[in-house]
Amino acid sequence: MIELRRSFLKGSASAALLAPFLGCGLLMPTRVLAAEWNRNAFTARNVNDALKNFGSANASETRDIVITAPEIAENGAKVEVEILSNIPNTRSLAIFADKNPMPMCSNIEFSGPALPYVKAQLKMAETTRVRAVARTADGKSHVAFREIKVTLGGCGG
Repeated sequence: MIELRRSFLKGSASAALLAPFLGCGLLMPTRVLAAEWNRNAFTARNVNDALKNFGSANASETRDIVITAPEIAENGAKVEVEILSNIPNTRSLAIFADKNPMPMCSNIEFSGPALPYVKAQLKMAETTRVRAVARTADGKSHVAFREIKVTLGGCGG
């Protein structure tokens, strides 16, 4: 028990000493910073611009992407969506909600032999069509659609 207490006290003392350096920007935790992100796609104000900036404006429609979501969401502040891609060599899955103020909701990238599966909670402004875009290793984009009816909007409505 004393060993655990000493370890805790040493760790908290180290954190207290490093906190001012982190706050001032003098010490940058480069290993924990997030990867580059596509600012133009995430901040686009309509779905066509978001798809164009994401590089998937000409995605081909497919039934190999399975979107599992409620047909009617009682509260748009929390809509759970599951996406599974059965397309071989899927490297990323992106989710778009067409009528949201910023339609691109997420982009998850996979490396290596991973199961291309995403479970996300979306915030939806109103009844809208949700798009799932899968990109493969050869650069092709595929899209699937699902209409979700929202009874109470989650984006301030």
